[in-house]
Amino acid sequence: MNESLTFDFCDVTIYDHYIIVIIKEGINVTSNRNNTLIQITETYFSNKPFIYISNRINSYSVDPKVYLKTSEIQNLEGIAIVSNNYQAKINAQIEKMFFKKHFEIFSELEEAISWADKIINPE
Repeated sequence: MNESLTFDFCDVTIYDHYIIVIIKEGINVTSNRNNTLIQITETYFSNKPFIYISNRINSYSVDPKVYLKTSEIQNLEGIAIVSNNYQAKINAQIEKMFFKKHFEIFSELEEAISWADKIINPE
């Protein structure tokens, strides 16, 4: 499966066991926007384990409280943050404190995908 969706605040690509999200420049990810992302995962990954990959090619902010609700998604195995930006990586370290499942930070998208494969299919 490989399906792309576009919203006013992000672009989403859905794969078999992970989702890649690119939030648009200048957006503040709030509970309402997070709820949209949760609905997407409920539609495409109902009762199927998956990884959320945030490809941070743009500058935006995340309300850390969204991680509290996101961590309640039973079949969400982990989150990968992909960025080459120092400040984005520092922000991700702070966000990691609010999330109680697997949470890793990568410089390359391919590394995050490989990590997602290992989490979902640990062989």
